[in-house]
Amino acid sequence: MDETDHKLISLLRQDARMSIATLAAKLKVSRGTVTNRLKRLEDDGVIVGYTVRLRPDAQRNEIKAWTSIAVDGNRTREVIANLMGEPGVAILADTNGRWDLLAELRAENLQDLAKVLERIRLLKGIANTETSIHLETYRLS
Repeated sequence: MDETDHKLISLLRQDARMSIATLAAKLKVSRGTVTNRLKRLEDDGVIVGYTVRLRPDAQRNEIKAWTSIAVDGNRTREVIANLMGEPGVAILADTNGRWDLLAELRAENLQDLAKVLERIRLLKGIANTETSIHLETYRLS
């Protein structure tokens, strides 16, 4: 990827619905160049999809929380496989440091969040967890 590819991706991160003509004008290249670069980035798996970002207050009543997870011994792959099947886990990341995994949890209310946490804590291979509820987002990238 060159500088133009990086600029193209940056523009799409700001507005994934930006037209080819607008992208071309902002990048000072032809529409054909933008079309070809987008196709190549998609074919190479660099761009895997386009999405919509909502204001946090525009979403239905949904509670988000972050759970840090310490794994017992060498059971990380087993724990990851079990967490991937948990419907309350929206995102799962492998980390370093004190915690082995970081999971973003989503639930409709506190009672549902408590059930998700209980199911997670009962999984074999989980030594310890620490959960923080997501209160507000100050900057979206």
